[in-house]
Amino acid sequence: MDINIFQSAILGILQGAGEFLPISSTAHLTLAPYFFHWKDPGLSFDVALHLGTLIAVVGYFWRDWMEIFKLTLENLSQKSKVKNKKYGSNILYFIILATIPGVLAGYFLENKAETVFRNPLLIAYALALAGVILYLADRYAKQEQGTEGINLKKSLVIGLAQAVAIIPGISRSGATITAGLFTGLDRKSAARFSFLLSTPIIFGAVALKLPQLLAGRVDAGIIVGVLTSALSGYLAIKYLLKFVENSSYKVFVWYRLVLALAIILTIAWRG
Repeated sequence: MDINIFQSAILGILQGAGEFLPISSTAHLTLAPYFFHWKDPGLSFDVALHLGTLIAVVGYFWRDWMEIFKLTLENLSQKSKVKNKKYGSNILYFIILATIPGVLAGYFLENKAETVFRNPLLIAYALALAGVILYLADRYAKQEQGTEGINLKKSLVIGLAQAVAIIPGISRSGATITAGLFTGLDRKSAARFSFLLSTPIIFGAVALKLPQLLAGRVDAGIIVGVLTSALSGYLAIKYLLKFVENSSYKVFVWYRLVLALAIILTIAWRG
């Protein structure tokens, strides 16, 4: 691996926080080497960072997943008598449905996502545009329902938004949270469903490329990347869910706009 422990830690933090906060992890992992002239850490390190975020989201939501599977089994056996206050009985099916567009986008556009789409100027535009759309959803959408209100239409809309997030700068969490708000979910529920929806996508990405990680040398940098992305991801989930109980997403909108401006100015300065 061509980066040191400090760089591994920074990239791990950016991956973990960016994966779950609506600011785009891919954009930050692309921009850090661009701004600081770091070398590409390689595919093995990228897999390690995603493994860290998988640990974070499963570690935080494992009880929710147990509840979701229990609801599904009860629904299949028709044993459920009490309506669940947090999730509807078909929530697992809606998560699966919402995952499909993202899987298809990743399958057909993976090469472009790792090359053409990683242009810093494109990332700047994506950060700004998606930030404005997030502001509009946060400011004007009717936020009346919890995750128990998710239905076929809502899950499909959120799933399509996740597919669009293959463009760096859009942000997977940002796109799904924005779509959730537009469909009427409240701020916390939009974030919660976004995080649940990230689990199969991240799991699939890790499972697909894990052999390449294991085939290489697992050094201290890899371990640091996994640990920092797991820790920062877990904290991002925990505190974002608390933050949006009483606050809007406006701070993330401003962050995206400032970062987009910084990218454009850097590009102009470097000629």
